This record gives sequence, structure tokens and C-alpha cells, in this order.
Amino acid sequence: MGVAERVCVFVFLLQGVCCRNYGVILLEKIEALSGSSLIIKCTFEIEKIQDEHLTESAAIGFWLKDGRDVNKHQVFNSRDPKPNHFKGEMTGKLHEKNCTTIFYDVSSNHNGKYYFRIESGVLKYTYKDNTSTVNVIESPPKPTVKLYKDPDQEEVLEGSSVSLRCSAETLCSSPPPTLTWSFTPRIPLSESSRQQELLISDLNFTATHRHHRVTFTCTITYQLQDKNKTAQDNITLHVQYPPKNTSVSVLPSGSVLEGSSVTLTCSSDANPAVLSYTWSRKSERELKQLRTGDTLTFNKTDPTQRGWYHCTAQNKHGCQESSVMLDIQYPPKNTSVSVLPSGSVLEGSSVTLTCSSDANPAVLNYTWSRESERELKQLRTGDTLTFNKTDPTQRGWYHCTAQNKHGYQESSVMLDIQYAPKISPSSGCNRTDVTVCFCEVDGNPSPELEWLLSGRPVSNSSNTFISEERLNSTGLRSSITLHQSLTHTSSLQCVGNNNHGTARKLLQLNLLPQAASLFNVYAVLVGFVAGATFMAIVWVTTLLYKWICRTQRGDKTGLIRTDVADTVDSGEEPFYVNKVMSSAEAPTINHLETLHYSTINFNNTKPVSEDIKGISSLTVDYAVVRYCHRNVADSETKIREVTSMPHKEDTIYQVPHKARRSADMDVKQGESI
Repeated sequence: MGVAERVCVFVFLLQGVCCRNYGVILLEKIEALSGSSLIIKCTFEIEKIQDEHLTESAAIGFWLKDGRDVNKHQVFNSRDPKPNHFKGEMTGKLHEKNCTTIFYDVSSNHNGKYYFRIESGVLKYTYKDNTSTVNVIESPPKPTVKLYKDPDQEEVLEGSSVSLRCSAETLCSSPPPTLTWSFTPRIPLSESSRQQELLISDLNFTATHRHHRVTFTCTITYQLQDKNKTAQDNITLHVQYPPKNTSVSVLPSGSVLEGSSVTLTCSSDANPAVLSYTWSRKSERELKQLRTGDTLTFNKTDPTQRGWYHCTAQNKHGCQESSVMLDIQYPPKNTSVSVLPSGSVLEGSSVTLTCSSDANPAVLNYTWSRESERELKQLRTGDTLTFNKTDPTQRGWYHCTAQNKHGYQESSVMLDIQYAPKISPSSGCNRTDVTVCFCEVDGNPSPELEWLLSGRPVSNSSNTFISEERLNSTGLRSSITLHQSLTHTSSLQCVGNNNHGTARKLLQLNLLPQAASLFNVYAVLVGFVAGATFMAIVWVTTLLYKWICRTQRGDKTGLIRTDVADTVDSGEEPFYVNKVMSSAEAPTINHLETLHYSTINFNNTKPVSEDIKGISSLTVDYAVVRYCHRNVADSETKIREVTSMPHKEDTIYQVPHKARRSADMDVKQGESI
């Protein structure tokens, strides 16, 4: 688009945005090829109040040439073409404000300035500000071919990128023109593109020696009704190139057996000739350089020399590389076994063992075996070994043997199947003079074992001894010895636990019947000894008490023995009274004489029961006598309870002598406690 066109478009858009006034967009200058079709691209705008009058059925588009008089200068009517009008068609939709028009078979008569006019009902307007000037030419414009290359290079080098561009000014013709390339050898073409008035075709390729002095021709072609019109341009390419067709040969050819000799030779075609050959080998990180020269020799090969070897041929214009695989054959090496999923495998899950090995030629077969009773038991062949549902019996070492025609190698892996604890059915108890129980538990990881006696944890003590023995990496045996007495309600439980679960087993305690009898005899003996000891203590206490009492009765100073005859006849012990009290002078209240007490023996009555039930069942008879004046006939007696008195033959109380005769004594039997 030219400057004038851009200005027209800008003004039109500005008018449309600011005031919605009348305006039209046209190309200011149009060239057309004689005999082709001419396309005038056109859009227009009207005042907003006129929008309602612009309808599809009423709208008519006109083209006026070299003047604005609709009657004199009309050359096209979209609704009613006249015989003197140009042949054509309005391809745009007027009610959508598109006035694009195509004119057929243009000639020099189509040269001139074109005005657009719109009519639709009361809407009638000729656009005079913007016009298109049409120029019809007899021959198409000549295309231009240019070479695009690296500006740092003076010449085109083999291996560099080359771009040839053919461009031509396009005419507003239908159908549009095409660009074609002709050359030898053939090169794939990129698609042509149109940029406004330019038609462009690019030819991109990498230069080789085959393109040296090749002429590339670009042709533009217009398809007319009676014949085609063309125009051409060309360019000749001059190429210099680095080494090409570089190759490496191996002697002796084919595979090389480990330990033999081999020579690699490099060759290349270059212009100018190759200056140097460089050998390199592909390692873990571009290439590791080995040496220079056109040959590379290994006197005694080994598997570490197996791999890709590269030869780089170089001249002043560049380099080219060729590579070869040095095939050194050897038996399996670096054999390994992987486990998927890796790590420990839970019981019941699926696991696959995969065997891999580096060998040349490749491993012919893989053989799986397992250690069983210090021997290898063959399982199957193939590079994988799968267990769909694992169980603890499958835990162990698995071996894979990789083999080819040159030998074999073995690798092994430990399949670690983890599972919850399991208690052996043989766990149980034995009974002799003590209770001995054992429990065997197996689990992976190895479980911990605990004993529960009547629901409570048991540990080593004076009555209990617990020991453990490791049977293997997953098995544990524990024994418990119980020295304590057990009853029929006692229970013993063995509990094994690891991070996959817990196992419990209730062990049967075999209690022997004689154990209970021995226990009863032991209890009776203990009771008998305790009772006998208690009775001996009571007897000794009684004797001691009597001795003390008799010692106290031996002091009879100032006492007179009375009623000797009565006491002798009755068999009782005599009473003793003060000498003063036995005289005629009686004591008065104001002159009280200290009494000397005598001992009175009250014999026990018959016990309530013949059975001895305890200390609380013992009873005693007792009385308390208080001194009274002789003129006072009243004597006070009362009965007391005696608590916690040991049983003895008799109970001794001291009673005043005179009171015995003047007072009434009331004797009652004491209550037992």
C-alpha cells in the first residue's frame, strides 16, 4: 500500500470514528494486464441517518469513469448493465458497505479515473474525494531474483544456508499470477506468498558441490483467456565446498572378537583437499578426541573399546564427519537384577524381577533359579520373573544367569517379602512343679514378642523368668517360666507385633489337680501353726499375770485376816481388812482412813458355748463394791463391761472388807465383745 493509499484509509477511518460521514476506500493506482480480469477492491461509509435506507433489495452500485456525471460517465451498473458498459460483476455486498468489483477482459479502454456512486431509495451519493486510476499494460512486469546469504561470507560454501528470492509486482488480475523456478538438480520449493502488490517465492536450501554453476530461473505467469503471458529473471550460483562423502572403513570388516587387532581408515572428497583427519570417540559427555591421521589401530581389543568412532575431515571451508560402530563381541557383562516395585514387598502384592546384561551379541537367554537347601533350583527362562501374589515362602535369594555364544554371567537379588506376625501352632505350655510356656512367632520385619498374664504385661521378676532365642532373621522363640501359683481363672497370652500387624495366641495353662490339694494342706498347716502360736502367747501371758497378782497379795501390813472359818469351809481365799476398821471406832466422813484392799476371787461361770470362736467370745463375772457408812444400808453396785480381756481361769478384783458385810453385792455376767 502506497503513502497516498494509507492516507486515504486513515482519513476514511478518522471520518468514520468522528462523524460517520460519507467516505470510500480505494486503491489510488491500479495496474492491469491486457486480456486479464481487473479487480477493484472497495468499501464505503454513509451517514448514520442513512443506514435505514441501505437495504439489500434497493441498493445499486455505480462506477463512473473520468467524471462524476451519472448519465455521461457511467460505465458500470450493478443492477442494470448497459450495452456500452464494461463487462463485470460487483462481488461485494452493498448492504454490508462492500463495493468490490471485477472487470473482465480489460484493455486500454479501461484506462482512466474511477468514481463510486451508491443509490438506495432516498440515499443517492457520488464519492468524489477518493478515486482509483487504472493503467492497463500489454506485458507483465519482470520478476527479480536475489541471493540471500551470510553477509560475512564472500562466497557460497557447501553446508551453508542459501536463500533465493523471486519477487514480482502483481496486477489486480484474476486469476492471480504464479511464480515458478526452473533449475537442475530439482530442489523442493517453499510456497509462494503475496505481500500487497508483490508476489514472492523463496527457494531455501543447503548448498552442495552439485549446485556449483547452476542457473536458477524464476518465471511469473498470468493465465489469460486466449493465452498465457510470462516474464522471467535468473541467477547463476557459484559454490565452494568443504569435505564431502567422508567415510570410515574397518579392517577386518564385520565384528571383532575381544582380544584381536583392528584398523579404522578415514577418506573424504573435498575442494580444496582435506587438510587433516581427526579421530574421536563418543563418551558420556560431544566427543573425546583420540588422535589425528587417516588411520586408527587397536592391537588388542577389549569390550571397553566397543562403540562409535568418528572421523572429521577438514579443509579451509569447513569439515565433515563420518562415524562407524566398532563391534567388539564379548560374553555377558554387568549383569544385574532389578525389583519392581523396588525395596521390600508386602505379602499378597505383585512383584517383578527383571534381569539385564551387557553382551555382544545380545544375551540369548536368561535363566532364573533360587537357593533351596543350599542348592540352586531352576525356575524358568526369560528376562522377567513375576509373582502375582507373594507369600513368605517366596522370600529368599534369586539368581539370574545371562548367556550368549561367548559365555555367561550371573547376578542375584534378595526378594524381601514383608508380612504380619504369625504364631506357630506348636506354641504351648508344660506343667511340672512350675509352669513353662513357649511361643514361636515369625514375621518380616522381625516382630517383638510380649507375654500377657491375665491381661497384664509380664516381665522378668523373682516369680517369672523370660528368655528369647533368635531362630533366624524373621523368627523368634520366647519361653516363660512361672514360679507363682496359678488359678483356673488365670490366662496366659503370647503377642507378636511388627509394623504390618499383630498376632495373638491364648495358651492353655495345664493346672494339675494335686496342686490344689497341696495348696489346701499348706494353708491348713499354716493356720494350725498360727493358732498354736497364739494360744501359747495367751497361756504365757496368763501365768505372768497370776504371778504378778500373787506377788501383790503378799503385802499384808496393817491387815487382819477375817472370817477364816468361813473361807476355809467354803474353800475361798480369806479377806483382809484394815486393823483400824476392825476396832470399835468407826470411821467418819471427816476422818476417812485409807483402805487396804483384799483380793476377791470370782470364779467364771460356764461359757456360753463350748466352741472357741475367738477372743471376743470370752466372758467374765465381776462386781464392784464401794465403801459405805455402817448406818447406811444402801450399797451401790454396778456392772462394767470389760473389753479385750484374754480368757483366763478367774478374774481377780480387790474389794474393801467392811463393805462386804454392809453392802449388797450384785454380781452379773459381763458381756462379750
